Amino acid sequence: MNDLNDRGDRRTILIVDDAPENLTQLFGLLKDRYRVLIANGGERALELTASDPLPDLILLDVMMPGIGGFDVCQRLKDNPRTARIPVIFLTAMSDMADEQAGFDAGAVDYIIKPITAPTVLARVRTHLKLKAAADFLEDKAAFLQAEVEHRTHEVQVIQDVTIMALASLAETRDNETGNHIRRTQNYVRLLATQLQHHPRFRTELDEATIQMLYKSAPLHDIGKVGIPDSILLKPGKLTADEFEIMKTHTTLGRDTIAAAEKLLDAPSSFLRLAREIAYSHQEKWNGSGYPQGLAGDAIPVSARLMAIADVYDALISKRVYKPAFPHSQAIDLIREGRGEHFDPDMVDAFVQVADQFHVVAKRFTDCEETLAVT
Repeated sequence: MNDLNDRGDRRTILIVDDAPENLTQLFGLLKDRYRVLIANGGERALELTASDPLPDLILLDVMMPGIGGFDVCQRLKDNPRTARIPVIFLTAMSDMADEQAGFDAGAVDYIIKPITAPTVLARVRTHLKLKAAADFLEDKAAFLQAEVEHRTHEVQVIQDVTIMALASLAETRDNETGNHIRRTQNYVRLLATQLQHHPRFRTELDEATIQMLYKSAPLHDIGKVGIPDSILLKPGKLTADEFEIMKTHTTLGRDTIAAAEKLLDAPSSFLRLAREIAYSHQEKWNGSGYPQGLAGDAIPVSARLMAIADVYDALISKRVYKPAFPHSQAIDLIREGRGEHFDPDMVDAFVQVADQFHVVAKRFTDCEETLAVT
């Protein structure tokens, strides 16, 4: 690092002393090397540090009328704006307790009076170099932090775009879904947020997890890309064999996401949630669902949330086998599934936020012919 005296923008030093002779001596010693500010008391020193430019170093007398040096130093250190300015005390005191009091107040060094030019210049130069190094490291850290945040944001944007692209790919294979993925991801977030402080769920549904659930939900039907068109797009009721094939979309979705997980060097909680949702969102609380026939708490929380979101949206949407049910009827049908199809506590939470589900449905409606928003 180059000597600070070689800088074109000379460092600023504030000298604080109530004795004119001391100010004159120090000013004469430093003025050719640094930009020098002078204060004849603690009050004036605090005024100067309240405006720009801030000094890079303060030489502060201890014994002054009014606000003493220790108090001035303490106030400077308590103020985030001035806390990082190094303070060197000027004092005739040599008692160890006094020195400790100064260091406790935040000083970095002492210069004992009567001062000598070599001592003052050496101490000033040393602490300016230390401050310059600290400033450099802080600026570097701030730059690196900003760069990390920028790169993280880029990764998140790419992740979000990729998710929506994959989900939209599945959506294009099923001409009945429309804005289904957008609605269901918002339903999941609403329901998870409502349950966030419930005793059964508070440890699993923190803010970060809820956000990942929101991002993961669009992939719940990604496995449909592997279902033949003759079954996926069949205009009538599926046969028993066809339904067995349709059910495999849960396993296909899980396998697709699991394959992506293997490409990562570290476990991904985001992909874990997406895999859980894709695989288990057709499970039922009473164990009559598929593909594993899980029951109760054995079904992942993420999949239980998705089950309510998915069924609600299916109820209010027109299908080849049924009309679009009105919002009020959808609520009643989900209530009927409490403790059978759905987690009872989640149904109770759904009822509390059902009006907000309705708002989401209206916001992301397909058209009046395919979605009931009344």
